[in-house]
Amino acid sequence: MAAVPVYRWHLAPDGLATRRQLRALGLRPGGQDVAAQVERPRRRRGPLVAYLYRIDAAKPVRPMTPAKRAALAKANAARRTCPACRRDAGYVIPPSLGMCATCAFPEEQCAA
Repeated sequence: MAAVPVYRWHLAPDGLATRRQLRALGLRPGGQDVAAQVERPRRRRGPLVAYLYRIDAAKPVRPMTPAKRAALAKANAARRTCPACRRDAGYVIPPSLGMCATCAFPEEQCAA
């Protein structure tokens, strides 16, 4: 396995981009290997690392199909549905509570 080149923060050459930068351009890595990495030094911890991909080898993002859109809507609805009262909370239920605020704190609802 060959080692990838490492660049310092803001010093990567043109023609390379992170996944987020590719996505902003409407592209995806498309199965290519990591071309390089950028390291940002931090105090008291290891550096932040971002992997870079070649823009010229990137492929266009696949379009959203109706089936994917329906599956995504169903998954988001499941994240908003309270398992205790089975109602749509109107927001994503935090995993720390595991249920909507009304079910998690019933005594506060009675006082209001």
